[in-house]
Amino acid sequence: MDRGFLALALLISLPAAADEGMWTYDAFPVEAVKKAYGFTPSQEWLDKVRLGSVRLAGGCSASFVSPDGLVMTNHHCIRGCIEDLSSPKQDLLAAGFQAKAPSEERRCPKVEANQLEKMTDVTERMNAATRGLTGAAFNTALKKEMAAVESACATSPDVRCDVVTLFNGGKYHLYQYRRFQDVRLVFAPEFSMAAFGGDPDNFNFPRFGYDVAFLRVWQGDAPAKSPHFLPWAKQGAKEGDLVFVSGHPGGTERKATVAELEFQRDVALPYTLLQLAELRGMLREFAGASPERYRTTRSRLRGVENALKSLRGRHQALADPALLARKRQDEAELRKKVAANAQVKAATEGAWEETAQALDAYRRMLPEYRMKEQGDAYPSELFAIARNLVRAAEEQPRPNAERLREYTEAQLPTLRQQLLRDAPIATDLEQALLAFGLNRLRETLGADDPFVQSVLGREAPADLARTLVRGTKLGDVKVRQALLEGGKAAVDASKDPMLLLARKVDAEARAVRKRYEDTVESVLKRNGERIAKAHLAVYGTSGYPDATFTLRLNPGQVKGWVENSRPVPAFTTFGGAYARHTGKDPFKLPDTWLKAQGRVPAETPFDMATTNDIIGGNSGSPMVDRDGRVVGLIFDGNLPSLGGRYAYVPETNRAVAVHGDGILAALEHVYGATRVVQELRAARDATAAPAK
Repeated sequence: MDRGFLALALLISLPAAADEGMWTYDAFPVEAVKKAYGFTPSQEWLDKVRLGSVRLAGGCSASFVSPDGLVMTNHHCIRGCIEDLSSPKQDLLAAGFQAKAPSEERRCPKVEANQLEKMTDVTERMNAATRGLTGAAFNTALKKEMAAVESACATSPDVRCDVVTLFNGGKYHLYQYRRFQDVRLVFAPEFSMAAFGGDPDNFNFPRFGYDVAFLRVWQGDAPAKSPHFLPWAKQGAKEGDLVFVSGHPGGTERKATVAELEFQRDVALPYTLLQLAELRGMLREFAGASPERYRTTRSRLRGVENALKSLRGRHQALADPALLARKRQDEAELRKKVAANAQVKAATEGAWEETAQALDAYRRMLPEYRMKEQGDAYPSELFAIARNLVRAAEEQPRPNAERLREYTEAQLPTLRQQLLRDAPIATDLEQALLAFGLNRLRETLGADDPFVQSVLGREAPADLARTLVRGTKLGDVKVRQALLEGGKAAVDASKDPMLLLARKVDAEARAVRKRYEDTVESVLKRNGERIAKAHLAVYGTSGYPDATFTLRLNPGQVKGWVENSRPVPAFTTFGGAYARHTGKDPFKLPDTWLKAQGRVPAETPFDMATTNDIIGGNSGSPMVDRDGRVVGLIFDGNLPSLGGRYAYVPETNRAVAVHGDGILAALEHVYGATRVVQELRAARDATAAPAK
């Protein structure tokens, strides 16, 4: 492919819907926003908002909101931290948490925060490394070059470097982050308030969720300085206001081929939906057995319910004949234009056909791959620890460029944090989850499958799960540290039953992973890159790349919509929250709110809907106004937004945020969190608005 084709990507144009687009910061459509809204973000404005944004490793967004390392995100993004800090005697998830002084801020064992400091285009370097290669050779060369670039960039444990794929391989960028691994909990409301409305209200609006939490990053023995932060707005957002969301959308497939979308509709999503539905049933039964089981299970159950509803929405979107018809039309038009350009046609020859063939191969391989390598057979934290120890011991002696991607030098600081932070593991839940996974393994691959027989032997899944969980010592962080530091010799010498299982299944897991990477992943990557470059060549640009859990900026408006001929207003209020209280879960307000009734005017905004184009991963994203000041906190979308993975529909697609006024009002008048409120107001009052 001629290099000149990629140069056309610089000709950015806004899609038909002005609010559509998950834009990278180095290609934000400033002129288009000016035309649509009469506002021109300056480079200073863009830099300020970018540096004020934070990514939480594990799948969420956040932001710095004071110069002293205070970070705002969603409660549901750090539920795992709250659980890790809880105990049967101190249930912080139920009661909430508030640090009255810096000394009371409690370290989250597994949370890592990343601040994007630098973006570098490394497309030509990746293209040079893979030029002329196909299949497994292409994939191997690409990963080797990525590892080399990341390793050279990551000069200390405080620096994280990721080579990210944009435009399905049309571009590659190196993202350099400042890494914070000492992240402490400052404030969290009760689980019942953060998730008010439960599964019935999830992905719906009106909403009354106070899905808010505050963390702080520390360095050494003091809060870290964060000179680039997003101050609170002096005026709250009103209907019709222009607002921006800066966050890390996890993944979209708006540029996927029709074959890829049909594979999701017919194979991948039905498989996952069935698994999640069965897992939800198991967790509900397990949680109902005792208050302690409910305490250790509710967060995971909520996550499964959320995933199930989200994926159902995606499946329904793909089942809509109109969406696939539009995608087929778009693909046919692209292929027609490609055929009319001899050079592009030659460079793209067979790309769509090879993609479809790879997906057909994956259709037959998916159950085995999901079970053996992706962990569906063993959904256990203890097993995940064991596998990481086994693989770290195997991978670290190898040259960096030849390791599995998760074990390269650039990824080791995060891996070490996950393995060596001391956090409780609920063994009863582990046992139930592992039994569930082993049952699924036998059901999916069959009782006579040699792999199944090698794992289970003559044991029943529940019995084997009990033996493994009760016999392992991997819940002890000191044991894990000794194994990690002892390397292959220590791991090979260990008789820990969970470690023995991880070693037993690793060869077959690696084999199916290699088969997947060589025959499916490599083909999809290579041909995705070819199709992406063809798109750039014939159209100039498609605007923004699909989401990849990298930092994006999106403009939108505070705006309701019409549903079934009924107008849905843009705001809910504190008065509405009290009116929705029934005294029964999931519509039961906690005592803190009932005691505070009347302290906040009933008309105070609570949650709001906006036209911002978001997706999973944007949870915790700050919403800012024209001055770059916080006016809200993204925590959800409405049901139509679930189809946003494949297409943005401006009439009904809505993001859902906690209103900035509501956040402050509850902090001050419901929770008495004066320390956080004073810090936010001091930062607000001391900060001038960034230049437009």
